[in-house]
Amino acid sequence: MIRRVQKHFLAILRLSSCSLFNLDAVSFFGWCRMVEDRKLNEKGKEQYPMSRIIIGNIVMFLGLVVGTIAIWFYSPIMAAIYLIIAVITVYVILRKLVCTNCYYYDKWCSLGWGKLAAALFKRGDIEQFNDSIGIRLAPIVYGLLTIFPLIVVIVALVLEFDYYKVGVLVILVFFAIYSGGISRRSACADCKMNTVCKGSVVKQ
Repeated sequence: MIRRVQKHFLAILRLSSCSLFNLDAVSFFGWCRMVEDRKLNEKGKEQYPMSRIIIGNIVMFLGLVVGTIAIWFYSPIMAAIYLIIAVITVYVILRKLVCTNCYYYDKWCSLGWGKLAAALFKRGDIEQFNDSIGIRLAPIVYGLLTIFPLIVVIVALVLEFDYYKVGVLVILVFFAIYSGGISRRSACADCKMNTVCKGSVVKQ
């Protein structure tokens, strides 16, 4: 009972501090969260067009397939393990850790993952978005899913040169540049969360 009263008291104190004092100064002491400090991007899309969502998912899926092929040149078993881990991590684990706390939960975000998260998990807390382990884990996961196949196919090329391997390497580099740069920047530019999201490459 005492702990519950303390919890409510601290919540009220934090909200009062956020509204009465300078937000940047208050956030220094840890009272105000990023979501409270700054408003969502009013110009951001409420929902992304379906054509864009479909194209984004095709690119994502093809990227995983090409990554799997790249690893298959070295070890078919390793390639199968990579694909299984990638699918579970991208479409299940990260959707739980990231999307349940996002504004686009149960909405059509740039990849439609808000809808996927809503179909699999209960809604989280948007105030926990930047503090969630998912925000720290996501760039590591996507980085490894891109870099690992690149390293493996290069090793396979060194062991035995093959033009198919060269082609897959080139395609992998293209997907890495497009997904990590062009596509991501475009998605972040139209996102409601780009004013508060630590992972956004476009800040309003």
